[in-house]
Amino acid sequence: MATFFDPRARITPSAQALIGLYRLAQGLQHRLRQRGQARGLSPAQVQALLFLRYARPGVRTIGGLAQRLGCTAATASEVADALERKGLLQRHPWEEDQRVITLSLTPAGEQEITALEGWLDDLETTLAALPPAQQQALLTAVQALVRTLQQAGDVVVYEMCWGCQFFRPYAHPETPQTPHHCAFVDTPLSDPYTYLECPDFIPRST
Repeated sequence: MATFFDPRARITPSAQALIGLYRLAQGLQHRLRQRGQARGLSPAQVQALLFLRYARPGVRTIGGLAQRLGCTAATASEVADALERKGLLQRHPWEEDQRVITLSLTPAGEQEITALEGWLDDLETTLAALPPAQQQALLTAVQALVRTLQQAGDVVVYEMCWGCQFFRPYAHPETPQTPHHCAFVDTPLSDPYTYLECPDFIPRST
């Protein structure tokens, strides 16, 4: 891998794919910055808005935001402060525990994130045009890479099945559409479902 960017090195298919993913990551970061700048938002602020749209209520806190952004609580608080000044975020006690201060989108924040959500539509259209077998192969490869990054501590798969003690990966090889299993609700799971943030998540013991 030391020769990854060496033009003299022999480029294998796996290396070509990895270079492509690197370029893709560059493009996505550039697009995120451009979309955010056009609306007066930093990349961290855009990610915070997405977090508040999709995270479950009990984790919409400064601590939860810090974990999602991969930063300190102080930095996450600064991001929240900036969004609050822009009228896109508000703080209030959590209904289930008044001691916990949670974050939520204001109506203006909801409108802002709705306007931002289409930033990947053209890429999704491109993927949807691929043959189903290629889509599944790509999904499998991406999942394997994400798991490698997670194990290295470079990616936080936040409160999803793959880090949960109730999750049984590939427990049902006989049913490719629902290959996994959730022991909490005792039901098979499809691959897409395992990447949703779950209210019943309990971290796996290490």
